[in-house]
Amino acid sequence: MKTQNYVGIHKDKNNGLTTVGKIIRDAWVFGLIPETETCAGWSYGRIEQLYDQVSKAWEPYGQLASNLPDDLRERHARIYAAAVQGAREQGWNPELDDED
Repeated sequence: MKTQNYVGIHKDKNNGLTTVGKIIRDAWVFGLIPETETCAGWSYGRIEQLYDQVSKAWEPYGQLASNLPDDLRERHARIYAAAVQGAREQGWNPELDDED
């Protein structure tokens, strides 16, 4: 049985505005992986390991971007703004949920 791997953040639904995309973007914010790493071809087990690292990185900040130090907060804002802009360019509408 062949295991399905992740398609990569830029090929993911809504420009990566997904749970896996959030893990990857947060890993970029904390410098756990370079911003050039899309995680294309990664197994979901490997992404789960990245999720564990991201969760630990968030712990001192209570999972809130507003608690991040200035440099990380600015990086977070830049990365997420680019993700939302790209998703909107692909037709994503935040007013609609997956069922609409």
